[in-house]
Parts: sequence; structure tokens; C-alpha cells
Amino acid sequence: MMPGREPIALFRMLARNAPLAEAMHEWGGYELGRGRPTFSLREREIVIDRTCALRGCEYEWGVHVAVFAERAGLDAEQIRSLTHGAHTDACWTDPRDRLLVELTDALHAGSDVPDELWGRLAGEFAPEQLLDLLTLCGWYHAVSFLARATRLPLEPEAPRFTDYA
Repeated sequence: MMPGREPIALFRMLARNAPLAEAMHEWGGYELGRGRPTFSLREREIVIDRTCALRGCEYEWGVHVAVFAERAGLDAEQIRSLTHGAHTDACWTDPRDRLLVELTDALHAGSDVPDELWGRLAGEFAPEQLLDLLTLCGWYHAVSFLARATRLPLEPEAPRFTDYA
């Protein structure tokens, strides 16, 4: 939720189908760490922002950048990279951050993780974290499809892709 605002357009739209909204609330709550998160807020937001940018979902990307980027410690150059750049950009100095961008790119490009990349990921992340990362990326693919296909209007206070061009 954007602070001090009515529910965002995504939630207002989902309210039209109460069973779907309830199911998405429960799963979305898990993905946003309301259970026992296995990775950090920063790691979560890297995957979400990159997934939404790659799916062209300016709506959900903008909500997450507005609400979580600062808390996640993502600076303007990292947001720009997540939106328009690559895992090889100089702003990614932490190997785990770089791996998360690379993982998200691989899933986006081929719905798979090459063995070599999987090996590097397994060297940094526990098995349960890897499962959570895969489902997080898939969840935000689904959210991106929903937001784009229903033509959700962008939230007024949320940034735009062009703000980080």
C-alpha cells in the first residue's frame, strides 16, 4: 500500500473477484515476507523490480520502487540498472545482488536456469531460498500479466520507467 492512500488500483481491481483476491492476498503475503522470509528485503526487491521491468509492467515496478526501494537500500543507479541495464553493470558490487539479476534474466529469457548459473546460485543461496526465489519471480510474472492485460492505470505517486532512463 502506498502510505496515506486508498488501496492501490491492483487491489481495487481484485476486489471484483473476492475468492481470487483472497487467494492472491495469502500468496502475495507469503511472497512479501509476512511469513518467514528466507532472503532479505533487498534481495526480494531486486527480483521483483527486475521481473516487472522485464515484463514491461510499469505499474507494479513503480509501486515497488516507490514503496520499497529506499528501505531495500537500492540507489538510483541500481534502479536504473534493474529497469534498463544488466547484471554486469558496475553498480552491482555484491555477488549475490549480481546473481539475482542474472537469475531473473535467465528465467525471463528461457523459463529455466542454466546448470552453470544454478551451480553459482547454489553456492550462495540455501535450497529453500532458491525455491523461494523461483516462485517469487513466477509470482511477479503473474502479477505483471494481470496488471498489463487489465490496463491498470499507473499510481500517481509512483515513478515511471523514464525516470530512470
